[in-house]
Amino acid sequence: MPLFCCTSTLLATIAAGAMLLGASQALAHAKLVTANPAPDATVAAPKALSLKFSEKLEPKFSGFEVANAAGAAVSIKTTVAADGKGLDGALAAPLAPGAYKVTWHAVTADAHRMNGAYTFTVR
Repeated sequence: MPLFCCTSTLLATIAAGAMLLGASQALAHAKLVTANPAPDATVAAPKALSLKFSEKLEPKFSGFEVANAAGAAVSIKTTVAADGKGLDGALAAPLAPGAYKVTWHAVTADAHRMNGAYTFTVR
């Protein structure tokens, strides 16, 4: 059997393995799937916030913060939902009318930290 045949087969096997490894790592990054209140929504004062992600989260390293339009932090207690893919936040007090920014961070089993933010308005 010529050396070229074995070398090309070996290279094709290595390339296929690298593509599979890259695909599995890409799938392990948490992406925000849904949020309540939703991004850019105008809502009545919510009693709680919830964020749902595409992957199961590492509770110690995942959470979110809420700030008003002036940048002042809103008191909120966050927990990971029972399914492991969501973050729930209980507000200490009702939100006053105005704009709010939710800034989240999520870590999954691959230990990559993903960050994001969105805004919503309370009428």
